[in-house]
Amino acid sequence: MSLDLIKIASQASSMVARLKAGRAERQQRLHYARQVFGDGAIDLEKLKRKIAASRTTWLVAELADGLAAKYSPPPAPPEFTVLATDGSHIDVDRHRTTRCYLINIGAVALKYGGEPDAVLDSVPHLYAEDEDLVIKPSAATGREQMVEGTLLGLKRAVEECCHLSRMSAEQPPGSTTLALLDGTLILWGLEAYPDFVTGALLDSGFLPCLEEMRKQNRDKKLALASYISFPRSTDVVNVLRVAICPHEVADCDHFCPPGKDRECEGVAGVTDRELFMDALEPGERSALFISPSKITKERYGEHRIYFFYLRLEEEVARVEIPRWVAENRALMDTVHALVLDQCRRGQGYPVALSEAHEQAVVTAADRAEFWQLVESLCVEEKIPTLTSAKNFSKRTRWV
Repeated sequence: MSLDLIKIASQASSMVARLKAGRAERQQRLHYARQVFGDGAIDLEKLKRKIAASRTTWLVAELADGLAAKYSPPPAPPEFTVLATDGSHIDVDRHRTTRCYLINIGAVALKYGGEPDAVLDSVPHLYAEDEDLVIKPSAATGREQMVEGTLLGLKRAVEECCHLSRMSAEQPPGSTTLALLDGTLILWGLEAYPDFVTGALLDSGFLPCLEEMRKQNRDKKLALASYISFPRSTDVVNVLRVAICPHEVADCDHFCPPGKDRECEGVAGVTDRELFMDALEPGERSALFISPSKITKERYGEHRIYFFYLRLEEEVARVEIPRWVAENRALMDTVHALVLDQCRRGQGYPVALSEAHEQAVVTAADRAEFWQLVESLCVEEKIPTLTSAKNFSKRTRWV
């Protein structure tokens, strides 16, 4: 039976009414945030020290080159290439006897200039070996982790980055290239797993790929970035919360226990996107900020993640870059100019990422055909293809 929308309509109506009722207060908080953000009297060095010393219950961005600074878009080079990868996967199905998963990487190379070219491809890979299905601790102690669900999503992100690194290595000396990923460069989900999982996916997978791309700048210009459309992060707004805090050190648990009014609540609920939609003109980017993520502080090293906000016609996007890009003005200009160019060509979203997604997508029909192929091959080899009663019930109509 499908969802009965008539039964949910009244609940949806109540939700919309609550949103409308809180709109005036939300606008008031946004107005206050804009005032604090534009306050030229803020001592930025003092604010940096206060951020470093603060103990808050929310993530606060570190300042790299100011707070309210903004930059006009530099011109795009006459010849350049944009590379992009995106991925999709078929997860392990615990209701089948065949344990395996598939990762499909969509890859796009768009060359602009005197000899334009486009290469669109997809690279599927089936993982079924024992070492692919679990991540084991090196020591005798510790519980092995099954590669499925969230962990498979993290492995896919690593594979997307590594494939992008291999593509960028094929670019000729002297070329200018933007290597682009969809979503964040921060593997947030690893914080929920044991350290040996982080070692396998980050230290032995993701970071070596970033390092390979960094080294490629010896004989060509290669800038790596990731693009987050319609971000919901509040890292910069939380900087304003620290600035508003009347205490020398913002220590939420000590000075503002639960139930006590906080002055910083005056900007709570405002997103960075809303703040920069008003602060920037179309095409401009914000100042650089440093991600406060614990995993990037402790594990990323030279590749610690910086970010900025880019104002487009209809939205504000968050663009993340590793430190070696952030500290190189030529690479920063490449990212700013070419991400903006891609968005203008792609009706507000980078066209290379859009095409990479199209190459990567795995539909429900694809999944069904994949499992049918696996089962038919097992039958040919006279291997039993058992399934759970639950799975059989879902595939059978009773009424």
